[in-house]
Parts: sequence; structure tokens; C-alpha cells
Amino acid sequence: MNISVFGLGYVGAVSCGCFAKMGHQLIGVDVNALKVELMNKGLSPITEPGLDELIAQAKTAGLLFATTDSSAAIANTDISLVCVGTPSQANGSADLSYIYKVMEEIGQALRDKSSFHNILIRSTVPPGTIKTCTDIVARHSGKNAGEDFAVVSNPEFLREGTAIKDFFDPPYTVIGSDSDRAYELAAQLYETLEAPIFRVKPEESELIKYANNNFHALKITFANEIGNICKALNVDSHVVMNLVAQDTKLNLSPYYLKPGFAFGGSCLPKDVRGLNYVAKSLDVDIPVLSNLMRSNDYQIKRALDLIFETGIRKVAFLGFAFKANTDDLRESPIVTLIETLIGKGYEVKVYDSNVYLSKLMGKNKDFLSQHIPHIDSLFVSDLDTIVQESDLLIIGNGSAEFKTHLPHWIKDKKVIDLVRISKELVDHDNYVGICW
Repeated sequence: MNISVFGLGYVGAVSCGCFAKMGHQLIGVDVNALKVELMNKGLSPITEPGLDELIAQAKTAGLLFATTDSSAAIANTDISLVCVGTPSQANGSADLSYIYKVMEEIGQALRDKSSFHNILIRSTVPPGTIKTCTDIVARHSGKNAGEDFAVVSNPEFLREGTAIKDFFDPPYTVIGSDSDRAYELAAQLYETLEAPIFRVKPEESELIKYANNNFHALKITFANEIGNICKALNVDSHVVMNLVAQDTKLNLSPYYLKPGFAFGGSCLPKDVRGLNYVAKSLDVDIPVLSNLMRSNDYQIKRALDLIFETGIRKVAFLGFAFKANTDDLRESPIVTLIETLIGKGYEVKVYDSNVYLSKLMGKNKDFLSQHIPHIDSLFVSDLDTIVQESDLLIIGNGSAEFKTHLPHWIKDKKVIDLVRISKELVDHDNYVGICW
């Protein structure tokens, strides 16, 4: 393919070298004449292991040329990769001025072009940027989005120092586009790489890069806070964290990485508080770990706000324990919701086929008696009955029986889902997800 790359910084230069290695024809574009000159001499404008060789090979093979003329680059290519910087501004927002400037230049250049042009934004940008960029290109080109051009989100996942390896061996390729034609053209760029290609909505694609990098930052910070506690206790932090990382069933896995309701149960809340107490007793500051319970409480507040916003006061909780297939009620966030609603005069009913009040004992029974002493009056043993007698259904856990019946209930009942029990019903008018 004939590809123009806007921005010959880190991502742009690596993209030029790697795509040329794959046999594509590249035109690099930058306002910095020195970067253009270096690339036209077969030299890399940045320091990255192995990139000098790729740039030199591409130049020798006649697959790479650099210019400051964006119009000429657009005229001679079918696809543009936008790799310009999006630095932080004083308030933390991304400075998108470089992106928008490139969009204006591309739009003006497209005025004189009759063939379809695909524009892939590789830079890290906040959700909604693709839409704004599409509007800019349409305004400056006089062309129609989807017919004459398309703007696509295609975030990069390159690490400095290992960028070439990361390019050719990525975990996946993400393409965010509403246009079938644009998606297919973009996907062709990566079809020889042995990695899955995921097509998502543009806004989802834009947010993925932020989610990834914030998760990386969270992992580093988490390890550092555990390390600081370990040092204060004269414990080898690397032994501890190496064993944490050995668990690929729960720790390093998708298991807990599903947006939903607050955590609860007999372990997580207790152990979060316990480790915070240990750190406090050692005078070790742990800003991330110390805010876990605060964040968890906020998720409970979000659920309450969703309930309040409906204006409905006859509420049924389907699922009472903190997760499906258990009768453990200790520190169940559902109990907190029920307790709050009762205090505000709501008519609350509860159903959970795994919870039998007569069989509760020990700490489990004590916790429930302390928070909802008259719980027996709220329980309904028949699922159909509780649904018929309520106007708002709260899905509290992922029990299979709820998923089976939900398509029928949602026809005339408002549903608030705390666990995303059914993806198929997300767009239904009577459906509300807690964070989706």
C-alpha cells in the first residue's frame, strides 16, 4: 500500500520503518525539516534499537521518502497514519492542536483528490476525537465522510526500547470504525501479523489506549506500595510480587477485570482494611491502596443514584449474596443498598434461591441481623411472584435463572443490572447498566 505518515517522532518513525519492512511504500511528513532530512539520508530521527537499520534498508529499497509537503503526501498515498503528539496541558487534558492542524491539512489536500482516502489516528486521543476530526476533514475538503474519506481510530501499543518487537508481535490490533470500507482497508495493513484484529466503535478504540496505560500505571504503583510495606517489615518484596504474578487464574487474568458492582464478601473488604492498618502502623503511605474502600463505596452510591433516578419505589432485588452460587452475605454491597432504601421508605422485596434464612448461622447471620433485622419479611420464595409485585428489578448477581427470564421481564419492568447479566439487552429502553 501507499502510506503517508504524519509526524516523524517516536511512533511515526517506527511506523515508517516497520511498514516499509512489510513491503509498503511510505511517505513521512513532518514540519521539522531536520527530521525530514535525516530520514531522506536513511537515518532515524529518534533513538530506538534496530530502527536505524530499518530506515536505511527502506531508503535503499526505495520504499521510504520524507517531505514537509502534506499535500503531495496525500496526493500520492491511499492511507494516512496520524502519529503527532498529544501532550498534556496544564489542566491534564490532551493538547489536540497538532491533531487538528493535520486534519485541516489533510482536508485541504483532499479537495483535489478523487479517490477514497483512509485516515488512521495512531496518536493517543480522548473519546470523541475521531468524530471531531471527521467533521474537520469534511469541512476543509468539501467531501463526504464514509464516501470520499474516513477517519479511523487505530491506537499503537509500542514501548520505547522494544518498539520494533512490539510492532511485529503485538497482543492485538484495535481498529475503531463505523465504516466497513475503512475497516477493511485498515485491517489489510496488519493481516500478515500473527495477532487478532478487533473491530470496535471509535470511542471504544480511543479509550482502550487510556485504559491500558492506566492499568500499567496502576500495576506499577500497586507493586511499589506493596514493596514499601514489605521493606518496612524486612520482607523480600520481589518474592511476594513474583508469587502474586504466578497466579494466572485470578491475579493476571480477565477474572476480576469486568466493570460492575462493588466488591464484598468475607475476604476482600476485611483484607483491604487489614493491610491499610498494617501500613498505617508502619507509617507507610499507600495512597492507592488506602482509597480502595472509598472507590468501592462510590460504586454503591452510583447504584443508589440509579435507583433514585427512576422514581420507582417498589423494588425487587434478584440476588442477595455478594455473588452467584453462594449464601455468603457478609459485607454484601446488596445488603447496604437494601438497608439504605428501607431507611428512605422504599418497598423492598428480595429473592435469592441460594439464601435460606433458616440455615444462616454464625457471622453470616450476625451480619444480616445487625443490618436488616427484619429481613424475613422482605424475602419472597417464588421468582415469578416477586417480579409481578415489583416495578423495578435490581439484578444483584449473575444467577442463570435471572438471565433466562430477563428478556420477558424487561418488556414491562424497569431493570437495573449490576453485573451485566445480558449483553443482548443493553440497548433496551427499560434497561440500565451500572457502568455501561
